[in-house]
Amino acid sequence: MRKQEQFRTFRGYSLVDADGLTPGMEDYLEMLYRLASGNTYVRLVDLAEKLSVQPPSASRMMQRLSEQGLVEYERYGIIRLTEAGKQLGDSLLQRHRLIEQFLRLMGVKQNVLKDTERIEHIISDELVCRIKWFVLFATEHPEWLGDFEDWVSRQSPLTGDSSQELL
Repeated sequence: MRKQEQFRTFRGYSLVDADGLTPGMEDYLEMLYRLASGNTYVRLVDLAEKLSVQPPSASRMMQRLSEQGLVEYERYGIIRLTEAGKQLGDSLLQRHRLIEQFLRLMGVKQNVLKDTERIEHIISDELVCRIKWFVLFATEHPEWLGDFEDWVSRQSPLTGDSSQELL
């Protein structure tokens, strides 16, 4: 018999699922990975600029990521990803790209990057895996995806956007 899941609030699930990395830490690590591509290090001021934060905030986050063993950091200086940081950064970037591709396949046109950024921090590994399988299936079967697009367009003949009617 399958164990019934207990309902929790968003915060309740967040507390139960805490794995040591906050969404903010994930954002920093993903951006570090993007910036470090092809480089051996990233300057703190460049990271802070890309994330639209002040250098002291970036410095505090680097201390936290350093404690997790994900970066090597010289105060207000340069940042190097550890091997574990590179692997996690790559995984975070792949997750981001996958969710963005999924949203685009689903026909989302507005707020794709904003929605991607929000979604990527709250979904489970199982859902990421299922999205990956869906994206692979949809790209290998464009006729199926075309049927879906046709069906959606018939749901709202005036606008071709059924999102408001569903809400």
